[in-house]
Amino acid sequence: MLELFKHILHLDFEWLFQNYSDVVYIILFLVIFIETGLVIMPFLPGDSLLFTAGLFANQINSVTGEPFLNIFFLLGLLFAAAVIGDNTNYWIGRKIGLKALQMKIRGKKLVKEEYLTKTHSFFDKYGPKTIIMARFVPIVRTFAPFVAGIAEMNYKKFLSYDVLGGVIWIGSLTLAGYFLGEIPWIKNNIEKVALGIVFLSVLPIGLEILKAKMNKTKS
Repeated sequence: MLELFKHILHLDFEWLFQNYSDVVYIILFLVIFIETGLVIMPFLPGDSLLFTAGLFANQINSVTGEPFLNIFFLLGLLFAAAVIGDNTNYWIGRKIGLKALQMKIRGKKLVKEEYLTKTHSFFDKYGPKTIIMARFVPIVRTFAPFVAGIAEMNYKKFLSYDVLGGVIWIGSLTLAGYFLGEIPWIKNNIEKVALGIVFLSVLPIGLEILKAKMNKTKS
């Protein structure tokens, strides 16, 4: 299991296909579901995973002579994982709420309060649109539905924003990987591209932290 987790974090799709074949679909579903659905797992590679999955959907498997992944099935599967995950997280927040902040394993809190604070600031700034925008921001992506549940955001409103956000997030990044994967440089530098996506994903958080530190220094 640890070996599998290591290869997922490194986006080693070739290893995954060699060892799990079509079970990769289930693995991808679970990664997206867990990242969006469990508030204690905000560090999984969502954005870069979607891009890389789309890229491999446009690569031919030399063994079968077919694409590694079916792009249409992949899009539907990942969309379902993202929406089901967010809804699970919403109801965890709504039913358990702030009690989750007190839960500990081996003396360590399961949920970091600083992540919750950052997500609250997103809601204060963007309102319900946070549900859509958070899809593209690591950590906030995991905590946004949880915070919406705690705040008892109207479920119909939450669901509508969530579905729209899921379509945009899954569609844009997966299809970007699918079409840009035809470019030779991208095809031959998957790891560098994945790292670039991770950097761009965390950049907004980094800028917010820098801005907050500068404001503290001024005051």
